[in-house]
Amino acid sequence: MTWEPVIGIEVHVELRTDSKMFCGCAVSFGEEPNVNVCPVCLGLPGSLPVPNRRAIEWITEIGLALNCQISPVSVFHRKNYFYADLPKNYQISQYDVPVAHDGWLEITVDGETRRIGIERAHMEEDTGKSIHLGGGGRIHSAEATLLDFNRAGVPLVEVVSRPDLRSAVEARVYAQELRALVAELGVSDARLEEGSIRFDANVSVRRRGTDEFGTKVEIKNMNSFRSLERAIDFEIRRQVDVLDGGGELVQETRHWDEEAGVTRGMRTKEGSSDYRYFTEPDLVPMVIDEAWQAEIRAAMPELPADRRARYLSLGVDPQTAGALVGAPPAFRRLFDEAVDAGADAKAAANWITGELVAWARREEVDPAEVAVTGAGLAELVAMVAAAELSASAAKDVLDGMARGEGSAREVAERRDLLQITDRGALEAVVDEVLAEHPDAVERYRSGEAKVVGFLVGQVMRASGGKADPRVVNELIRSKLDET
Repeated sequence: MTWEPVIGIEVHVELRTDSKMFCGCAVSFGEEPNVNVCPVCLGLPGSLPVPNRRAIEWITEIGLALNCQISPVSVFHRKNYFYADLPKNYQISQYDVPVAHDGWLEITVDGETRRIGIERAHMEEDTGKSIHLGGGGRIHSAEATLLDFNRAGVPLVEVVSRPDLRSAVEARVYAQELRALVAELGVSDARLEEGSIRFDANVSVRRRGTDEFGTKVEIKNMNSFRSLERAIDFEIRRQVDVLDGGGELVQETRHWDEEAGVTRGMRTKEGSSDYRYFTEPDLVPMVIDEAWQAEIRAAMPELPADRRARYLSLGVDPQTAGALVGAPPAFRRLFDEAVDAGADAKAAANWITGELVAWARREEVDPAEVAVTGAGLAELVAMVAAAELSASAAKDVLDGMARGEGSAREVAERRDLLQITDRGALEAVVDEVLAEHPDAVERYRSGEAKVVGFLVGQVMRASGGKADPRVVNELIRSKLDET
């Protein structure tokens, strides 16, 4: 407890525009190497960049969704550094006048909601892809490196948080929340496995109770939320061990080794002066006026945080609300339609995030193809509440609905799953069971109350499992208590 972690996250989001940031080459994933290239994205002499308007709209949308201030005039810069996958030897990026700045994103961890500051969201172009052959895929031990420039020039938004995160768990939740927001906006596929959203973490530790920051280390190569959490957790422990042992930390960039579960040093960390930023001479400043911002804001969908708050206001518990926010869009629409049709919100949410999600995964059915309607789910919820269906029978009914067999009542009747609630009909079965088990009756009257469960089970068996167990329980106790 002597040391406090200080964590910031840099998130790179590839936008799903049809063409690249400064040229007309297609943006796609999985193509043959070096087929989506041209003189502009290859940095050939005499080629000139032209900004992608849609990309500017989408970074503005991201900034608004992150509660950022939007710069009325924003400027592109050249970030100068040499690396093999950077064809021009510089990257068109932004420096002191980004599109969006000074925002925030709320996260909830262990029931506590915290607001994490967003320092900036700026627009830049992605680099190409280096494929290191041999040596475990690492450049320092590779036998050769192949270069694929299909990705070079793809629109890339970098979202930089302030160093407000205080644990590896908070960092993971922040990354998940930001990924959900970007996916909801529809501006990116946000697929970690394809690299369309990538996370770098800046980690330091300081003595608890002090304000001065420690030596910052950047961690790269984290390709899942689990990797992000594990890498940060390891790095925190590594830094604490170094400092407790009397050593000194170095500002550097470290590589996360997933298999070994450790971070390894890559290079000393550059500062902004190392990149020799200067204004991009081939691009004029961008003007993002209030009217354009208002137009972009009006077209934005309901954001995950707003949706979660709405679910909570309807009575859905926090855990289920979080699962529903992350559910496929088709299931979220189903929830809204079911509630509009009169379903209890909490029950509808539980059915969707529990049984329906499991059914679609088990049957390998696209959620958009599941045949359950909002009205149908509302009917199912009502039938369960009215004890017309037992919990197990309701699952069978949902299965039939999902397969397109009809409404909840139609499926229940066709599959003979309706529960018997008529007291007169059940009383006859109860009388028969009590008559068949006089020993159980005597044991109850001798003070062995748990025998009621045995008798209820016998009635359920005699009714083919269709008797309402609550009514059966009441009838049995009433008859056993008669003198």
